[in-house]
Amino acid sequence: MKIGVISDTHNPSVGDEPPPEVAVAFEGVDVIIHAGDIYQPACLDWLEKIAPVYAVELGAGAHFSDDPRVVDMARVIDLEGHTIGITHDLLVPGMAQEVTEFTPLAKHFPADASLSEAMEKVFDAQVGVVVFGHTHYPVVEEFQGILMVNPGSPSLPKQIRRLGQVALLELGPDHKSAQILDLSSFS
Repeated sequence: MKIGVISDTHNPSVGDEPPPEVAVAFEGVDVIIHAGDIYQPACLDWLEKIAPVYAVELGAGAHFSDDPRVVDMARVIDLEGHTIGITHDLLVPGMAQEVTEFTPLAKHFPADASLSEAMEKVFDAQVGVVVFGHTHYPVVEEFQGILMVNPGSPSLPKQIRRLGQVALLELGPDHKSAQILDLSSFS
């Protein structure tokens, strides 16, 4: 199963919809996960023309109260035999800072702690994949058997307005992998 992963679209402040390169990058995906900072349902409508969407949004009630695609704060979904935790602002219990390319779990998570137990505190479930956003820094890191994926932002990578990234998550019965896709290679 191929899953498009996106976060921090910030529409309409950076445009009415995500960059058109997102549609090209997500060609052939089975579903899309949006990890927050959506701001308006029109963004999800645009994405849903590509594939069904699962999303989270802080304060979802304000703009998404009747939208079944969006859950406030965090959600857990099961796809291809994998349990996926989705949140926008991931604060890993036991870590003093957010997970980014500069603060990988392998270096900053307590050596004697269990990431599985920490994620269970966040999602109230055991997860094998965590999708998050907020930092605008792309991350793909597998640590203690949990695949962590932050796609960055398609239009505000590292908080700079320009073409950015999304991620592609591939799941099979016995495998999980993710890669960051630089949208400039699709323009």
